[in-house]
Amino acid sequence: MAPQVVDETAQRLPARRSPDPATPDPATPDPATPGAAPAAAFVPAPTAPGPAAPERTDAELLVAASVLLADAALTAKRSGAELTGAMFSWRFGLEALKRPGWALSTAVSCARALTDSAGLGFGANGGAAGELLRMAGNMTYRRPAKVAMAVDAFALRIKAAAADHPNLDAPAARRLTEAMVAGNRLEAARAMRALIELLGVTRALTTVSPVIMELLALLGLLDENPVNDDFSWVTLAGGVPTTDPFLGLPSSVLKFLNPGPGRAERTEPDPILAKVLATSRNDIVSYVNDIGALGNHGLVLLRRVACADGAVRYVLLLPGTSFGLLSNSTPQDLVGAFDGLLRTDTTYTRAAKKLLRRAGVPTGAELMIVGHSLGGMTAMNLASDAELCATHRVTHVIAIGSPIDSKRPADHTTRVISLVNKHDVIPGLDGRGPASPHDIPESWVELAWLDESYDYPLSHAPQAYSDALRGEFTHYRDQVNKLIGAYDGEVVGNQPYMLRDK
Repeated sequence: MAPQVVDETAQRLPARRSPDPATPDPATPDPATPGAAPAAAFVPAPTAPGPAAPERTDAELLVAASVLLADAALTAKRSGAELTGAMFSWRFGLEALKRPGWALSTAVSCARALTDSAGLGFGANGGAAGELLRMAGNMTYRRPAKVAMAVDAFALRIKAAAADHPNLDAPAARRLTEAMVAGNRLEAARAMRALIELLGVTRALTTVSPVIMELLALLGLLDENPVNDDFSWVTLAGGVPTTDPFLGLPSSVLKFLNPGPGRAERTEPDPILAKVLATSRNDIVSYVNDIGALGNHGLVLLRRVACADGAVRYVLLLPGTSFGLLSNSTPQDLVGAFDGLLRTDTTYTRAAKKLLRRAGVPTGAELMIVGHSLGGMTAMNLASDAELCATHRVTHVIAIGSPIDSKRPADHTTRVISLVNKHDVIPGLDGRGPASPHDIPESWVELAWLDESYDYPLSHAPQAYSDALRGEFTHYRDQVNKLIGAYDGEVVGNQPYMLRDK
C-alpha cells in the first residue's frame, strides 16, 4: 500500500452556542401574534449553563489526528508481528500434524491478512521469519498499511509545526517536506539543494530544524534499507531512538567507541576565564556565560557558595560538545554526545563523579548542576544516578539547549529546568519536537522561545541563549533566578577541572 500524503488541513471547530433566552427563536410562534398557539403550549427544555468548551487550534487538531494515526500504525505493526509469530510457532506446527486441513485453512487466512492490500498490506514482522519477510518486502518496495499510517502521522506533525514556524510553509521548504513524505529522495535532494541556494546552509537548517526528527524518520521508513526502521518507529511512538537513522547502528556500538573510565584533574583558569569568573554570581545568564568561557575542550567548573541562609552549597558547570573531531581525548566529543543521549553511564558522568570525590564534596551536600548541550544531558545522567543521589542531594538540574526529555532524575524532588530555543536543532534529538504529542513531567519547568536572532548552529551556542535571556526573554531569566534563589550568597571557591577519557 502506498503511503498517503495528507493534504487537507483540519479546520477550526466553532464552539457550540447555548440558546439566549433574550433572543426569540424564529421557529417559535409569538404568543402576541394573532393565530399563534397559547404560551403554555411552548415549554422550552431546561438548559444548565456550563463553561464553554475551549476552542482548539488547527495545530492542536493536527497533532491529535497524528496521535490517532500513530496509534493505529503501531497497532497494525503489533498485529502483524502476532500473526507472523503465530504462523511460525512450534505450537502451530504441532497442531498442523494433528489437523492438516485446519492448519492449511488457517495459514491461508493469516497469509491473506498479512499480504492483502486491503488488510495489513505485507505486514509481516517480528521473529527471524517475520524479519526476513519484512526485509524482503522493504527491498521490493512493498509498503504495508502500518507504514502508510505512520507516514501520514508524520505528515500531520509537519503541518502542525508549520503553524508556529511559517518558514516551513514557504514554497521551497514545502517542496522538501512533500518530497520526503512521498518518499522521493531524488526530489528531496534537489529541494534541499534549492533551499540551501535560496537561504544558505545555516538558514536552511534553521528552517527544517523544528521537524528534523520527523524528516529523518520518514527517510528511515521510506528507503530500501531494512535495518534502520527502528529509528522511525521509536520516533513515531515519542521515544528516544537507540539506532542511527541512516545505517541502523545500535547504541551499543557507542559503548565500545566511548569506553574511557574518565579522569578529573585540577587546573588553573586562564586569564580570560579568570576574568569572567571574577564577576560571576547566582544568575542563569552568568552561568551560561561561565559555560561559554569554559569552552568545550574538557574544562568544567565546581563552585562552592556560602549561601545567605548559612549553608554551603555547590554548583557544577558542564559545557557541551566540541565539533572538531568525532572523538578526542576528552568526554566532550561527538561520540560522547551520542553516548550521553542514549545512555546514562558515560565517560563524562564517570569523570564528573571522580571530580566530586577528588574535590571532597561532603556527603549530603546540596548540588546544582548546570549544563549546555551535552553538558545538560550529562547533568540529567548524573541526576539519574541513584548512587550519586544517595551521596549528594541534587537539588536542581538546569539544561540549556539539551535533549533531556526522555531522562528522569533518581530523586523526585530534584527540580529540572530546561531552556530551549526553538530554532536550535539539538533539543529535539530526544524525539520530542514542537509537534510531538508527548509531554514532560508536570514538575519540570520548560521555558521555550522562538528567537530569530541566530540561525543554526549559532542558535545552539551559549551566547545565543545568554543574549535571549538578557533581552526579549528577560522574564524567563527572572523566573529561573527565583527558582534557584537558595544558591544566592558569596562565591568562596571556583575550581576548574580538566576531564579526560583516560
